[in-house]
Amino acid sequence: MFGKIKYISDNIAVVEINKEGQVIANLMNLHVVFEYENDTLLGEVKNVDEDTVKIQLLGEFVGDKFIPGTIKKPSLSSTMRIINDRELDIIMGKNETESLYIGKSPTYNERIIYANINDLFSNHLAIFGNSGSGKSCSVSRIVQNIYLNKNFLTYNANMFIFDAYGEYKNAFRVIDEVNPNYQYKFLTTNPTDPTDMLLQIPIFLLTNDDIALLLSAENHAQLTIIERMMKLVKLFSKNDEQSEKLKNHLIASAIQAVLFSNQNASGKKNDIFTIIASCQTPALNMNAEIQGIGYTRRFSECFKIDSKGEFGESVLINEYIAKHLDENIESQIEIPKDAFFTLNDMEKALNFTLIGEGFLNNRLMEDSAIILKVRLHSLINSKNNQYFDLKQYLDLDTYISSLIIMNNKRSQIININLEDIDDNLAKVIVKILSKMLFDFAKSRKVRASIPFHLIIEEAHRYVVKDNDQFLLGYNIFERIAKEGRKYGVMLNLISQRPVDISETVVAQMSNFLVHKMTHPKDLEYIEKMLPNISADVIEKLNSLQPGTLVAFGSAFKIPLLIKMELPSPLPYSSNCNVVERWKGTKIA
Repeated sequence: MFGKIKYISDNIAVVEINKEGQVIANLMNLHVVFEYENDTLLGEVKNVDEDTVKIQLLGEFVGDKFIPGTIKKPSLSSTMRIINDRELDIIMGKNETESLYIGKSPTYNERIIYANINDLFSNHLAIFGNSGSGKSCSVSRIVQNIYLNKNFLTYNANMFIFDAYGEYKNAFRVIDEVNPNYQYKFLTTNPTDPTDMLLQIPIFLLTNDDIALLLSAENHAQLTIIERMMKLVKLFSKNDEQSEKLKNHLIASAIQAVLFSNQNASGKKNDIFTIIASCQTPALNMNAEIQGIGYTRRFSECFKIDSKGEFGESVLINEYIAKHLDENIESQIEIPKDAFFTLNDMEKALNFTLIGEGFLNNRLMEDSAIILKVRLHSLINSKNNQYFDLKQYLDLDTYISSLIIMNNKRSQIININLEDIDDNLAKVIVKILSKMLFDFAKSRKVRASIPFHLIIEEAHRYVVKDNDQFLLGYNIFERIAKEGRKYGVMLNLISQRPVDISETVVAQMSNFLVHKMTHPKDLEYIEKMLPNISADVIEKLNSLQPGTLVAFGSAFKIPLLIKMELPSPLPYSSNCNVVERWKGTKIA
């Protein structure tokens, strides 16, 4: 079949066709072995014409191992042959210990392809492809293969699926039928089945950065406001005599600042009444009784303006305000580490923040504050409030445990369904939960002792270049992409538009399963971000059938064409059956 090597250029060997030898009907994509003395090199047929075959060099066999890379080139006098079964077993992972069945080779008569579990799941993974190319089915099949593997038990797996459309429930809900020790948990923003559980996030565990994301903060002035608000809400959570004194001090300080301003009495009165309307205590409110010498006045009555344009009870006011001032009170209260508070408590703390020194009558702060107030108030008064409405305190470890445990039993697959909320809130929830899992993993005494796999469907919606880098100094997905593997937090991104995903994140992906892709920008992006991938692999992506993919990366010896089996059960990812709907056929 093969004649002499005509020439070798870069990583391509051009070989003559021996027309008198045995003819192989379809050479395309077959693998060829070059043998010369002690060298055994591997190549793949990339082009066939009437007289020659172009073979791309891929690497070298050393004993029972394959080493990718083309440091060595075949000699012009090398002999060539089609790869044998033993060598196919090596490059298709059959000899791997702790291997996972991935799919079958359409090139080699449905030969089974495996990947080393550690190489595949100890690294970040990207699954790309056009809509309808089979991404959801491939994800479902691979995860099902993990739990169907009787030689490898995964009781301690923690797979968090961020599900944009509720697709994966059907694929995993009966996982316990495979093994009663396995369990699937469905957390959702819209529970409909008895086993569904409402997704809830403890607002009191969120950091200032998390709150900035939740309230869509846009500038550093808003970060200052959020930082002060979060400190006050934690101090107020003590709900004791000291926290009451702090509230009185903050109100009294704000009123005193107004009294000492150069406004006329009418302007001062309006500002003071505005302060009391937003922040009040039993001691400082409109109806609080103020004791004079032989008489009492309600707080609101003290601000009547006399004929001289002054407050008639200015002395009484000043004495009463001074009695509630205590410059040292805030420093005397220790911020509790287990502070419990609600969104409503945050709104009250925000009001106290905005009457404080540096905020009152500060136009820049006022404009920034109004935006935050509106967003927080809107959140409180929307149905989204329920996702943050926990009734009692729990620490981070307990909360993460609550996500995993159901009916006193751990779940290996935690499906978080976000299809019933808008994209902005969904993005924030994915970021916040990812950050909480990352912080939890980093806090373990034994590094990477509890691995988490974050499977993010529609990743181009969430894993993008946002304002985070400018505002917070980091993007949580970029941080996980760079640091997550050493702490046991792995990203698994699923997307039909890789060009929209953060370049920093894509550059950290170690393994790729790529279905058919036709958009030139996406293909160009993949080629640019992955310089080690040949143009031939990129070219293959244009013509793949649904359910077929190209796999490459650290878990695969060479780029492999893989035909995936359909998952059983299937995910809810099929298109609408328009014909049956138009005919009025009842579909279960």
